Amino acid sequence: MKPLLILVGADKGGVGKTTTSRALLDFLARKNVLARAFDTENPRGTLHRFYPNITEIIDLEEVRDQMKVLDTMQEAAVKVSVVDLKAGSMSRALETFENIGVLEAARGGDFDMALFHVVGPSIASLDEMGEIAQYTKGLSYIVARNFINETNFFEWDEKTFKKYFAGLSNAREIEIPKLNEMAYEQVDLAGVTFTDFINNRKPNGREANYSFVLRGYVRKWISDLNTEFEKLDVIKALMSPQASAEEETLAGDDDA
Repeated sequence: MKPLLILVGADKGGVGKTTTSRALLDFLARKNVLARAFDTENPRGTLHRFYPNITEIIDLEEVRDQMKVLDTMQEAAVKVSVVDLKAGSMSRALETFENIGVLEAARGGDFDMALFHVVGPSIASLDEMGEIAQYTKGLSYIVARNFINETNFFEWDEKTFKKYFAGLSNAREIEIPKLNEMAYEQVDLAGVTFTDFINNRKPNGREANYSFVLRGYVRKWISDLNTEFEKLDVIKALMSPQASAEEETLAGDDDA
């Protein structure tokens, strides 16, 4: 399979960008798709806290760190790279990738590339969709409406959203559903993946004592997320029999 570069970002902070990255990595792990991650919240990243074994903290402003992502994609045994973009830096990151030829290479088929654009409840968040449209041509562009951190209804209605969405012919939409606030807080305090929380495991793999009820909330949330992720073409390609066979071969080589 071709290397796949997934960017997760937003130009507005506080919309649940890193939560979306965590959910995506968790989903890939459950589906036995090997992935590595890069956390651009330099110097201390939130994503790295939950996935320390597969995540490297980088500074995308530094050329050497850009190359850590790009130069290793073809050679790395793990073909899926997830980059959690620093809050408010998505447009700048896309501009950087455009200037150094990354987007052109993706459009040319050197590797596959997907952008998960996390949007929040404000019109300003929707305006981002129009602002980055120039960069999304030829890429898998996913608009992720994140309800997880919101206790109130979104400020914009469906008609308003569809108006913005209609201008992006290549865009696909998913919803990150609401997760019970107490359950979300307990996962965060435990510092574990969503799957480990469900399985009642600590970061070191030992048995924990998490609330059965809160684990149930997370389990239902994960089930709903599975449905959202699985309808995306970029995810369907990863789930194909050929891709799965290649992943199993890589896993076997690692074990050897």
